[in-house]
Amino acid sequence: MRNPPPSLLSLTVNAAVLNLSRINDLSHLPDHIILDLFDRTLKAGKLNERVLRLFMASGNEEVLSIIDALKIKIDITPILPTRCHEKFRMNGTRR
Repeated sequence: MRNPPPSLLSLTVNAAVLNLSRINDLSHLPDHIILDLFDRTLKAGKLNERVLRLFMASGNEEVLSIIDALKIKIDITPILPTRCHEKFRMNGTRR
């Protein structure tokens, strides 16, 4: 017995996961599709900072609660000042 063919929705969500870098806005999608897209994105290992921000900007409450439950956070690494002023003058010449 053969498996039934995948639905058009399933094929579309799979294509969206493969092309997440080209998607800028999810606000026009229904909540259940955003949730399915997020789930497949996690399973595919495609979640990065940009994609996470995309899903967070969607405002989907279920996705936001999953992000919170999994303790996924955007890492903001502070840039500490260096001691370049001790080696160089402001015009770039050595002391």
